[in-house]
Amino acid sequence: MEAVIWTEKYRPKTLDEIIGHEEIISYLKHLIESNNLPHLVLYGAKNTGKRSTVIALARALYGGTWENNLAFFDASNFFDRGKRYLVSDPRFAKLIGTDDPKKIRKSVISVFKEVINEYAAMAALDSDFRMIVIDSAEALSPDAQHALRRIMEKYSKTCRFILSTTHLSRLIPPLRSRGLNLFFDRASDEAVAARIRSIASAERASITDGAGGGVQAIVHYAGGDFARAIMALQIACMQDCEITANTIYELDLERIPQRVEQLLNASLAGDFKEARKEIDNLLMGESGADIVDQLRKVSDDRGLDDALSAELAILLAEADINLINGSNERVQLGAWASQVGAIVER
Repeated sequence: MEAVIWTEKYRPKTLDEIIGHEEIISYLKHLIESNNLPHLVLYGAKNTGKRSTVIALARALYGGTWENNLAFFDASNFFDRGKRYLVSDPRFAKLIGTDDPKKIRKSVISVFKEVINEYAAMAALDSDFRMIVIDSAEALSPDAQHALRRIMEKYSKTCRFILSTTHLSRLIPPLRSRGLNLFFDRASDEAVAARIRSIASAERASITDGAGGGVQAIVHYAGGDFARAIMALQIACMQDCEITANTIYELDLERIPQRVEQLLNASLAGDFKEARKEIDNLLMGESGADIVDQLRKVSDDRGLDDALSAELAILLAEADINLINGSNERVQLGAWASQVGAIVER
């Protein structure tokens, strides 16, 4: 087995290789054929295929020059790491003129606007437009989002912007309305299992299949997350000659934050103030969809009585669909916590 990260080694290279997002891929193919690609807003939980789809789209549009016509910027680097990030990225050297963050006289948002303006103004190679991807777009400050909206309008003929986010509700409505919104859901268990079998075969890895086998254990652990599944398979291959369900369970891969347990406990106890505190802490590093998924796993493992477990599952499903539709994450999770407390009190 090669000493490379398999999530990169087996990243899809074409739109046809993207699994589990057939409707989205159909839309994109139609837009490419009609030469009418708009700005895009890709949203959904982490590791649902947003980045892979962007790269495959660029390959389909530009062929061999795709890397020259595609620029990636991570908004969380700009607005969470700030000036320390600016001096670490050689792309910004000309704008800031120093490698000492303390000597940068411009604000982070000023540098961000200059960078995006400069890249958007560049002519594409052998194409009508180039693409700029803003990853973790939820990290953009409101001022930065308004500035980005104006830049998108200014360069709409020569540049297409793709905003990728796990927190759609954190994008201002005018920014969301500038692009086609595409939701990336978790992959089905069948799709994940098929991918694991394919990679295991390519790597000549021995893995048990069928009920209770290693494939099913990875599928259960991944929860529709291809990256988690592939990572688990690669780690397991380093541990055992034959990968079984026990191999996967013994790896202790599951890392649900302790605060999720605390959120469930506070909600069941009717302590809304504590629950809201845990929600705020969790949302600093997790998306609402991820928190809902983790709450589902924790509540399933809690061994609650069937009636309460069923009601919790319904409430989580309602919160999940509302989040998919772009509702505010803090509001939806807070509503879930208050509803859980009300159910327990009955």
